[in-house]
Amino acid sequence: MAGLPAKSPFTWLIGLGLAGLTLAVLLFWTALQGSRAPLPVYGQVADFGGLTNQLGAPISLENLRGQVWVADVIFSRCPMACPGMTLRMGELQVALPPKAQVKLLSLTTDPENDTPAVLKRYAEQFGANPDRWWLLTGPEDKVRHALTNSLKLSAIETPPALRTNQFDLYTHSTLFVVVDKQSRIRAAIESSEPGWKKRILHDINRLLHEG
Repeated sequence: MAGLPAKSPFTWLIGLGLAGLTLAVLLFWTALQGSRAPLPVYGQVADFGGLTNQLGAPISLENLRGQVWVADVIFSRCPMACPGMTLRMGELQVALPPKAQVKLLSLTTDPENDTPAVLKRYAEQFGANPDRWWLLTGPEDKVRHALTNSLKLSAIETPPALRTNQFDLYTHSTLFVVVDKQSRIRAAIESSEPGWKKRILHDINRLLHEG
């Protein structure tokens, strides 16, 4: 019996091409299905109030219901992580669609120094639009409650013996926390990680289109 004819290199190339195309379609479909899965819910933001923004307006959780928002913790005297974080929050402000129902919040961990007037000057240095981006202060107990109980962000005073300079006052989270319209934490993104802005904008867009 005659043997089967050998497959030409061209036939093998076609087979490999079809296999590669099939794999690409499968990977695309898997990624598409994954992107449609809802973002996880990490917890409900506890009610907070008694805070004041850089214009002196009172702010509570009620001012944020029905909106998507992004929060971080900084302080105006911070010489290390905070300037970079605030610059990136400014980049996010510029990247958001003008009419998007999204707020940006930066809570100070140094409320004794960071009065509304101090935060207003700090905000102006970074081009913060007070209609979009609030820098918040208030009584220390109210600020701590909002940071730790509500947003799960850490902020710890640096012991004097461990300070590297006179403004090395606090060690704090460098995360951007993303909260949905029902005041639930849905993402926490490291502010310095590569691709942070693309990821956070993607998450915001998904949350804006949730029911």
